[in-house]
Amino acid sequence: MKISVIIAAGGFGRRMGKPKQFLPLLGKSVIEWTLDVFKSIKTIKQIVLVVSGDDIGKAKSFGVEVVEGGVERQDSVSNGLKLISADTDFVIVHDGARPLITPDIIEKAISDAKIYGAAVVGVPIKDTLKRVDKDLMVCDTVDRSIIWQAQTPQVFKYEIITRAYKNAKSKATDDSKLVEDLGIKVKMVMGLYENIKITTPEDLIAAEAIIRRRNDLSKL
Repeated sequence: MKISVIIAAGGFGRRMGKPKQFLPLLGKSVIEWTLDVFKSIKTIKQIVLVVSGDDIGKAKSFGVEVVEGGVERQDSVSNGLKLISADTDFVIVHDGARPLITPDIIEKAISDAKIYGAAVVGVPIKDTLKRVDKDLMVCDTVDRSIIWQAQTPQVFKYEIITRAYKNAKSKATDDSKLVEDLGIKVKMVMGLYENIKITTPEDLIAAEAIIRRRNDLSKL
């Protein structure tokens, strides 16, 4: 069985003021932390890193396949799919700015995708959610027990994700939405609240603390 990965790392990082995936994080760049997790999984045979045109040179030093991204994330993943081998069984899509994902969670997502065809890592919402009108007046309180926050990785059978992109009629904020549009059910996989996406300077501080704690625990 062949499993391929697309790492989407083509964003500029407007809230960070610079490309967040190449920022330093405890001796390595954010994207190197991300790549190292996927490189550690022996069942993964191909890694495609999608970056902006300006970053292609430095990305080639990471020892994976590299392709230039598009205007939007969806365009970037589409470009990455063009490099995926036709004999691939499953495709994993992951945000390059999520360096704190663990091999165990990735393996669980792969396992569920083998059963259901499509699986998305996520976590239950913790906060109370309110629906408001145009005047910001509360209309009602949303039942948070049925609301999950989607993360990555997202894992799909090759034929499902390629068909989803081929038939995409509109822009989507994540790949599973395009699969849902095909009428295919997607399995939610319990992830980690630590699996944050590096978006702001505060996220870098949190990521450093999480990595240091994990390192301390590994020494026990």
